[in-house]
Amino acid sequence: MSTAAAAGPVSDPGAAAAASVAKTATASARGDNCGAPVSGRYCSACGQRLEPAVHSLWHFTKLATEDLTHADSRLWRTLGALLFRPGYLTREFLSGRRARYLPPVRLYLVISVIFFLWASATQPMRVIEIKAPEHGAPAATVTPLEDEAALGKPIAGESQQQRAERVCASHVNYDGPWQQRIQPAAQRACVRMLADNFRSLREAFMHNLPRAMFLFLPLLAAVMMLLYWRPRHYYIEHLLLFVHNHAFVFVLLMLAGLTSALLPPLAGWISAAATLYIGWYAYRSMRVVYRQGRSLTLGKLVLLSFFYLVSGSLMLALVSVYSAFTL
Repeated sequence: MSTAAAAGPVSDPGAAAAASVAKTATASARGDNCGAPVSGRYCSACGQRLEPAVHSLWHFTKLATEDLTHADSRLWRTLGALLFRPGYLTREFLSGRRARYLPPVRLYLVISVIFFLWASATQPMRVIEIKAPEHGAPAATVTPLEDEAALGKPIAGESQQQRAERVCASHVNYDGPWQQRIQPAAQRACVRMLADNFRSLREAFMHNLPRAMFLFLPLLAAVMMLLYWRPRHYYIEHLLLFVHNHAFVFVLLMLAGLTSALLPPLAGWISAAATLYIGWYAYRSMRVVYRQGRSLTLGKLVLLSFFYLVSGSLMLALVSVYSAFTL
């Protein structure tokens, strides 16, 4: 009986051999990216997934489709939470649960690039003309860049350069501080813009605006430090909230613009719904992240909205002036 018991563990030599071969094959697998041994589906050294070589277009298409539609795809999970769960991504990141979602900065950068490309291709720019009469308050008029009648149509025999000089001489009249330096610069900028039908101004503005947003978001986070002084919160908490919320606004505006283009009769309703949803989203995200009462959160949102409106308008004006003077 003792002999039989000793022989038990090696009674199936075929299974033992198969296990040995499987173990050797697993140990010999190496990642293509870094060459480290891979014991599972992902490399523990660099994180790349272990995949067979791509030898056909069909195989490549299958891999791309899986990356976009797989249930574990971080892209769709992040976009879903971004659109329909205010403040959730910020709370998850601050709680350390980060692997399931795209990093906040990468998310913002990708979405902002797409948004500003879309805005530059679809959104018209306008000229704001401010007149200060001798009596009464200054008056401002907004003119689309495409409105040649308002800016002055060419006269017969007049070149584009001559038309630009004539229009700018009658429309650009600055008599404020540093007039001797600003007036000639403004005249030159106006002539350059009219010479190419404002194409260079549009390109410069869309190039400078994303840069300005990188300064604007930290400024907003600093204001939030004042609003949420007690209990104390870290600066990065406020910055992450604005990064996620601005990424949400960019995505929503693009979706609203696309829907309005497909359904023109409902464009007004879609714009109003998007505006209301943005307001509710901001309120709800502050409630989720900071967990304060409704009245207190609403009061802070009103103060923040006022500051956002004033500082945002100033930022757009400065970006416009800078873009025009640096053409």
